[in-house]
Amino acid sequence: MMTFHRRGLTEEAAEASIYQACQRLRLPTIRAQFVELAAAAPRDQMSYLGFLAELLMAECDYRARKASDRRIKMASFPRQKSLREFDFDANPNVDPAVINTLATCDWVRKHQPLCLIGDSGTGKSHLLIALGTEAAMAGFKVNYTLAAKLVNELVEAADEKVLTKTIARYGRVDLLLY
Repeated sequence: MMTFHRRGLTEEAAEASIYQACQRLRLPTIRAQFVELAAAAPRDQMSYLGFLAELLMAECDYRARKASDRRIKMASFPRQKSLREFDFDANPNVDPAVINTLATCDWVRKHQPLCLIGDSGTGKSHLLIALGTEAAMAGFKVNYTLAAKLVNELVEAADEKVLTKTIARYGRVDLLLY
C-alpha cells in the first residue's frame, strides 16, 4: 500500500513541479494542457478522477496521432492522397462501396493481396496511396515503392549477397504497396 505525503506546495510551485515531472516523464500533452484543464475542472464539476482521465486521454490521443503520422511518413508515399479527394464521378468503374470496404483494412488484417488494374489516369495510384494511408492510420506498417525500384533493389541485393536481409526488411511491413 502506498502512502501519499502532502507537501504543502503553493499553486505556482505545484504548477512548476507538474511541468518538470511531465517533462521528465515525457508527457508533452499533459504538460501543455494541465493548467487549462485544471481551471476548467471545477467549472465543469469534474471529479479528481475525471480530471485525471481527461489529462491521460488527451496524452493518449496525442500519442496515437503522432504514431499514425510517423507510420504515414515511414511509408514513403510520393504525395498525400485521401479517399475524400477521390472523384468517383470521374471514375464510374470504381465502386465507392468496394473502396469504402477496403478502407476498413480488413483485407490487410487477413493478409490478403489487392491488385488495382486499369487504364492510365483512372485513379489507381490515388487509391493505392489513399488505402495505404488508411492502413497506416489504422496501425499497420506500410511501405510504398515503385515496382521498378523494388526489382532493382532486389537485383542489387542479390549481387551484393544481401538479398535475405533486404527481403527480411520488406517482410517486416504489414502492407507493401508497389
